[in-house]
Amino acid sequence: MSAPPAISETQNYPAQLFALIARSAWQLTRSPTAPHRTAAIRRLRTQALWLLAIGAVLIPALMFGFDATEISLMPPRGAPEAWPARAITDFGKDSYVLTALAAALIVMALAFPFQRGAARSRLLRFASHVEYLFFAVALPVAFSEVIKYVLGRGRPFVGGKANPFNFAPFTGTEAYFSFPSAHSVTAFALALGAASIWPRWRIPMFIYAVAIGASRLVMLAHHPSDVVGGTVLGLVGALAMRAWFAGREIGFTIEENGKIVSR
Repeated sequence: MSAPPAISETQNYPAQLFALIARSAWQLTRSPTAPHRTAAIRRLRTQALWLLAIGAVLIPALMFGFDATEISLMPPRGAPEAWPARAITDFGKDSYVLTALAAALIVMALAFPFQRGAARSRLLRFASHVEYLFFAVALPVAFSEVIKYVLGRGRPFVGGKANPFNFAPFTGTEAYFSFPSAHSVTAFALALGAASIWPRWRIPMFIYAVAIGASRLVMLAHHPSDVVGGTVLGLVGALAMRAWFAGREIGFTIEENGKIVSR
């Protein structure tokens, strides 16, 4: 598939907007062209395998040895002392995060035809990073919804007791959507994505992600193993999407050793 023509500043507004959308779609779906992409895939495979191996050890260990204990130690639902968790937990809600990122992309697309020269280039570079963040969150969240439906793990105290082995596969109800924690998927995918683009943000972003995961425990919305599962899925999804963008030279470049860096 050939590349769309360059977007001319002399085109009318609708033509520029349409051309921008077409070019973005072409960039995302074209074959990878970046040099050293094979090394980047090897690096991604190693990182993903390590994360999955950690999850494969921690999740069963928590289910058998700690999940029931931890949720029995948490304050009752609606307890006044749980207000910090209630105050921060929605900052990790996938629909809110994805809506905010999508809205930012729409605003930038609508503003693009008004930009000229260097300002246009800066806007496109920033938009490519926001686009990456959107897909870095959306991909693992989509997978998490499938896993939740298939496994049907009950949330803490569904059924009347702290039972970490309460499963009703293919139930599809909110009460049986505990594993993995979608808030943790969202928070850790967003944290890794932002840290990949702006390395100086890595510490505050991962503090944010840990706080979101902890809030789900305090609010008795998830077991610890749910949070670990969401963390692993979010990190792997963000890494995979980063490799996808870097392979197509969108917002990232690949160094000779396979390391992916923001451009």
